[in-house]
Amino acid sequence: MSSKSPVVGIIMGSKSDWETMQHTADMLTELAIPFEAKALSAHRNPVQVHEFAATAKARGMQVIIAAAGMAAALPGVVAAVTPLPVLGVPIETRVMGGIDSLLSMAQMPGGIPVGTLAIGKAGAKNAALLAAAIIALKDNDVADRLDAFRAQQNATEAELPV
Repeated sequence: MSSKSPVVGIIMGSKSDWETMQHTADMLTELAIPFEAKALSAHRNPVQVHEFAATAKARGMQVIIAAAGMAAALPGVVAAVTPLPVLGVPIETRVMGGIDSLLSMAQMPGGIPVGTLAIGKAGAKNAALLAAAIIALKDNDVADRLDAFRAQQNATEAELPV
């Protein structure tokens, strides 16, 4: 993304999730927040997922955004091994439209929090904005860019023909 070290990690259970998570990457890019993205499955790549999550803070990450569909175990697995905030994005699926993923993330056991967002594109975009808000608590440059984004978004009024 940039020459700066990534402060947000985007992890998804499958390469096919990139279609949704591209919206997260686009929003972080717009806000000039460096990130890294990986496709790692909690079921097919558990060792790599554990290493990614366990070393994230030491590598300079401040927030992890984890996306998954169906059983949606990835955000919970990541949250179990990192002290960083983990934001979950349920991927829309053919089976239940992503409701299964949403419930899997939202119903984490006490002590393993996953901040769960909306299913699909809206959740992906909002995950980036929430990550930015978390980072903005200690980074004035990010806070200024986030404020500018929101001001521009609020200035866009829908004119209706009379």
